[in-house]
Amino acid sequence: MQITPQTLEQEFSLQTAATRLDFLSRRDSGAASLDTVAERDEDDWSSLLEQSTSLDVPESLELLALGEVIARKAHDSQLVGFRAALRGGASWEQIAAALDVTPAEAWTSFDRAIERQERSAALDAQAAADARRLAGARPAS
Repeated sequence: MQITPQTLEQEFSLQTAATRLDFLSRRDSGAASLDTVAERDEDDWSSLLEQSTSLDVPESLELLALGEVIARKAHDSQLVGFRAALRGGASWEQIAAALDVTPAEAWTSFDRAIERQERSAALDAQAAADARRLAGARPAS
């Protein structure tokens, strides 16, 4: 099995992916002194005792892929947050402050989130149009 974000995304919920990522990242100290390629016989497990990490290659790749899964899931959920805030009456200034960006950048992020959801067929054309209507005009830069 090849370790890819697509494979893990189907296997893990956001919470499970975050828990697994935390577990794996705690097992590796990330020290710069470890940044050398380990040459060892694949059948000789004793060489692992000399290292400060217990992540093997598949676990390292899983760690990378899980980070991508979490980023994608968090990014996808952003549209829900935008829509909820707008329905609740939040201004683009308030939304921008929550994202630490300008109001125009926040609006652009919302528009891009709608486009991503349209491309992935998570939003149909009517739902996308409704979301854009909810957003109103793009705030001035």
